[in-house]
Amino acid sequence: MPTIVVDVMPKAELLDPQGKAVTRSLARLGHDAFQNVRIGKRIEMTVDGEVTDEVLAEAKRIADEVLSNQVIEDVVGIEVVE
Repeated sequence: MPTIVVDVMPKAELLDPQGKAVTRSLARLGHDAFQNVRIGKRIEMTVDGEVTDEVLAEAKRIADEVLSNQVIEDVVGIEVVE
């Protein structure tokens, strides 16, 4: 069965406290190459049947209206994984 993967990230202009905490932790552990960590979420939706243009459009609507908070998050990717 195919899976639609939705990636959601905090808007770039907003603070990301989790990402900042991870950034500081990495530096304390000696991983200095990473200067800015941002933490988002990945949602996987398994599709029963073929992923048509209509199904993909519905997934996009769901991502925008249900899976993300448009005030503080952006849907940054939707892809089909077979």
